Amino acid sequence: MYTVLEAIATANPPYKLTQSAAADFMLKTESLSTSIRKRIPSIYANSGIDYRYSCIPDYGGDFQNFELYPHNWQLTPTPSTFSRNQKYTAYAPKVALQAAQQAIAEANLTAQEITHLIVVSCTGFSAPGIDIHLIKHLGLPYAIARTMIGFMGCHAAFNGLRAAHAICQSDRQAKVLLVCVELCSLHFQVADTLENTIINAIFSDGAAAAILASRPFSQAEGKLAYTDGYSLLIENTEELMNWTVGDTGFLMGLSPKVPDVVVAHLPEYLQTVLSQHNLSQNDLDFWAIHPGGRRIIEKIQSVLGLSDRMVADSYEILRRYGNMSSPTILFILKQILEKHQSSNFQNGIALAFGPGLSIEGCLLQKI
Repeated sequence: MYTVLEAIATANPPYKLTQSAAADFMLKTESLSTSIRKRIPSIYANSGIDYRYSCIPDYGGDFQNFELYPHNWQLTPTPSTFSRNQKYTAYAPKVALQAAQQAIAEANLTAQEITHLIVVSCTGFSAPGIDIHLIKHLGLPYAIARTMIGFMGCHAAFNGLRAAHAICQSDRQAKVLLVCVELCSLHFQVADTLENTIINAIFSDGAAAAILASRPFSQAEGKLAYTDGYSLLIENTEELMNWTVGDTGFLMGLSPKVPDVVVAHLPEYLQTVLSQHNLSQNDLDFWAIHPGGRRIIEKIQSVLGLSDRMVADSYEILRRYGNMSSPTILFILKQILEKHQSSNFQNGIALAFGPGLSIEGCLLQKI
């Protein structure tokens, strides 16, 4: 039996923001120092991002439409974690539902045929949660098996994919709905540091859903399947990236050392993954690299000698959507899956990086 990637669908909340408008919002805030203010235009312009999405209208800069922030450009009192999580509870289920509905339709399934539900998110908490919302509004079976993967960061879609693969390999009837949803813009912090300015410049909101099904060869032939996943925790790197619950939202730490550290360990990681399947880098027809930022794609392309074509999908998703954390890799895979219909793709790899530091990835192969 094979774990076939049947469909991927994506969704974004309604407020689409140009990167220049996002920069203007930050420049209007009155609590930033002159030195940080001077850096904002170049940081935003050189991010590789043209557009981002938010579940709230605030970043459009019109006081009359503010939902989260107070009506002053000090943006004080700072919204609490409670108020931010209320917005998450209101908006995350809606965008998750939109992606899930489309994925089920594209897989030519009914909601009652879905046997397992996996929800991935790290930007909010609620119980009953998004899983219950999806069951009720999609019409999923009330006896469906549910799994929640929380607070793992940008690479968490891979943890979801690995769980879906395990389910498909143990249950010949399995049809798994995987949903990743993040509302990163709810946790933007107006902190007077370069690190925080960069974080505010790249993160965005979005959701993606995938259907993975257990199929025999006769039904899997010609399709892309999840073959294997691999995880590597890089020793003594815990301080380079973190995501903690604070009084004013979830607080992110992101060191500029992250791209260099990841790239230093990536060749060994790839060698381990590929050698287990008697493959080399030259056998890979496509790469889906999580665009944590423009710099990490550039570093990986340079160190591994990848052509522009191999990284084009990662750059394109970054440009159109920004870094949406866990759903982002599914946005890239959706674009690649659409190309697979007309291209002779045989082998491909997907990669993401998150707190730990850890490298997560999977091998996808044509059956």
